[in-house]
Amino acid sequence: MAGEAEQQLRAYVDYLRDLGVYDLYRRGAPGLEADLGLTSEAAEPPPEMSAAPRVAVSSVEISQPVATPVTRSVSARPQAIDVAPPIKKDFSESEIPKPISFDNLTPLPEVRFAAAHKPAALNAIREDIGDCTRCPLAYAGRRKIVFADGDPSARLMFVGEGPGADEDAQGLPFVGKAGQLLNNMIGAMGLKREQVYIANIVKCRPPANRVPEPVEANTCSQFLLRQIDVVQPQVIVALGSTAATYLLGVKQSLAGLRGKWHSCRGAKVAVTYHPAFLLRDPRQKGEAWKDLQMVMKELGLKAAAKG
Repeated sequence: MAGEAEQQLRAYVDYLRDLGVYDLYRRGAPGLEADLGLTSEAAEPPPEMSAAPRVAVSSVEISQPVATPVTRSVSARPQAIDVAPPIKKDFSESEIPKPISFDNLTPLPEVRFAAAHKPAALNAIREDIGDCTRCPLAYAGRRKIVFADGDPSARLMFVGEGPGADEDAQGLPFVGKAGQLLNNMIGAMGLKREQVYIANIVKCRPPANRVPEPVEANTCSQFLLRQIDVVQPQVIVALGSTAATYLLGVKQSLAGLRGKWHSCRGAKVAVTYHPAFLLRDPRQKGEAWKDLQMVMKELGLKAAAKG
């Protein structure tokens, strides 16, 4: 556990450094840099930001950065910021970011995509993501970004939590054991995997398959929102509580969300158990099948004939 915690802390340090925060961990934490393998030279800010004389303009002070040489030594380190906030381990409920439903993030697009234009529109979203470093998951051992899989014009869309080890290796969602079970669920509904669209709340694997942090999910979900607006599914199935939380903007138990219709980006949303949970507790497969039958009735699907 200690090694995993150190790996996550290192990821956040690298992430903050990319944002230009260099002295956050210096005050009150001597030796932390050495513990993380960070040398004084590696922690130096770039020279062009070293000296910033203050100039008064219209009674408002602003910083005017100028380039001056900096000697890279311990004695030449810039002073730590006095107002650097302490690192908190525990947060009150009011401080934790609240989920916001996809419907409230941005208005629905006025122009809907024609089927012929949907593949290009989805490719544009993937190109916009690029080799993403927008959140700490990029620094936590990610191998591949897992965008999505399936039919760009699918009537049915499945949304999970995030990639696992197999998905991280192949770059496709739901290809491990949970993915095999999802394939069986899709087949039982009378469909093939190629006829649906599959994505996740986050597109990078969280360390040790942990639940995505709010900053990670909120940063990444903008792309899922755009994917939904392009695909325009009639029904979305939220697989598990994390998917339901960020799609609907509510943090509620699955028991309170299952068995009823919700709404997201013009689509009806059904909530059911994540296939990974069903692998751990097969007794709930019958309950998940009830949720899928509700979806089948909405889409006019018939269960596949038993062979």
